[in-house]
Amino acid sequence: MGETKPVGIGTLQKGNYVVIEGAACKVFSVEISRPGKHGHAKVRLTGSGLIDGKKRVVVAPGHDHIDVPIVGKKGAQILSINGDKANVMDSETYETFDLDIPEELKESAVSGANIIYWTIMDNKVMKQVKE
Repeated sequence: MGETKPVGIGTLQKGNYVVIEGAACKVFSVEISRPGKHGHAKVRLTGSGLIDGKKRVVVAPGHDHIDVPIVGKKGAQILSINGDKANVMDSETYETFDLDIPEELKESAVSGANIIYWTIMDNKVMKQVKE
């Protein structure tokens, strides 16, 4: 598992990143129920996977902690393209590796282009092609 840190589930908002069922997700809805007579407020987070796009839900007491992935944003240059994969070189470490090319970047991802990729819990995801 990659880098995460525990955060109070009651402090999370729409747009935050969170780990649900072992997958890094982006929160798209937060519902907080009122506390009962002896209970605590319940928080229901709904997120979609950053890697697979799957919808996931977690329900927990508002005082619980949940893991939040630490997202690293880095630059790289595309060395070559082979089908849906791009071989890229990190701009700082000069490490080379393959990344999947997202559907929306297929036209702009060309050899020699500079990109921004994210590292999320041992996964690397191409996010943007710099103009």
